[in-house]
Amino acid sequence: MATGEAEVARVTAGAVADGEDPRLMSLRAAVERLWVDLSGYQAPLADREVAERELTGLLGLLDAGVPEDAPLSTALLRIAAAAGSVSALAPAVSQLREAVELFGVPRHRVLPHVRHGAS
Repeated sequence: MATGEAEVARVTAGAVADGEDPRLMSLRAAVERLWVDLSGYQAPLADREVAERELTGLLGLLDAGVPEDAPLSTALLRIAAAAGSVSALAPAVSQLREAVELFGVPRHRVLPHVRHGAS
């Protein structure tokens, strides 16, 4: 089990015991972890503001209850684009992706480019 999966499982188990929606608890834990990791990453990050804005938006969605798929997917894609190439942030971004997938948001796949008409 990957580190992010273990964290999601731990938070989910605690949320079930408290009677709260485990998906919300997992997403909140993932957002908070990425905030901490992003704050600790002191090197310049061109899209840091984008990632911070999206994390703030995710916290707002969580405060309103169970979020819809589209805003979750959009926030995840923007955060991944802003911070996904930084290896120090990759585990936290992965944990966020796993938490978003608990809401039924499908994983985006990039298909290889196929040239049509080429032999």
